[in-house]
Amino acid sequence: MDDSLRRRAQIARAEIESGALRGTALLELLRSVPFRDRDAWTDELLGLEAPPPDIPDLPRGSVPYLPCGVDDIVAMVREVPVRPDDELVDLGSGLGRVVILAHLLSGARACGVEIQEPLVRSARARCDELGLAAVSFVHGNAAHVALDGSIFFLYAPFNGEMLASVLRRLEGVARRRPIVVCAVDLELDDVPWLRPRTTSGVSLHLYDSHVPGVPGRSHEARDPDHRCPAPRAIRRYAAGSACSPRIVPDVVGYLWPAAGVIAPAS
Repeated sequence: MDDSLRRRAQIARAEIESGALRGTALLELLRSVPFRDRDAWTDELLGLEAPPPDIPDLPRGSVPYLPCGVDDIVAMVREVPVRPDDELVDLGSGLGRVVILAHLLSGARACGVEIQEPLVRSARARCDELGLAAVSFVHGNAAHVALDGSIFFLYAPFNGEMLASVLRRLEGVARRRPIVVCAVDLELDDVPWLRPRTTSGVSLHLYDSHVPGVPGRSHEARDPDHRCPAPRAIRRYAAGSACSPRIVPDVVGYLWPAAGVIAPAS
């Protein structure tokens, strides 16, 4: 990332801290950044530093921290869609890239659950500096802490019996309310109480809970006037309005135009 991009990120960070940069404006800024620089630029934007080393005593089934790509996060916000009245929970939240960015794009409350205390400490400090009161972090094992929310995000944070235990706890939430489980690089097609959706890319998997007696979730924005800026803006960009992006899913991510090129709408 060159100095001009870094400076743009720092200026935009000040706008986030003032409360001026959210939703549509943030999406437009993100999509203006070249794909190869987008993840690093977003970390500069949010003030996220390189993570500390993983703690030496990670429980069996835990996966070392690796941040989720920005394109997958934005796709999740668009395709769920995440709404201002949602409660998003990221299981294995690391430094907070998912919950912070999803909150800024959608207005939803967001909470990260992370077992590594140094990551939680850094994530909380970033939210304090950015002034994000609607984003919080819990230090704990996702297989043990109390879970509640309408959307749960997993970027392959654990496997084996630990994953099975977390899924049992999520089923308990789904017996009280409809939920969406969003998984990146993790397929849950064999979980009987989850129903897979078709998504626009190969790495993002979305599942709706399906529990007898619990009404399903509407996939559309609840606000008839579309006052939730991020999902509307992202849908418009994906479908094409004044211009139509040329999408290359396997090269640059399914939300973004190839090599920054936007072809005129036909």
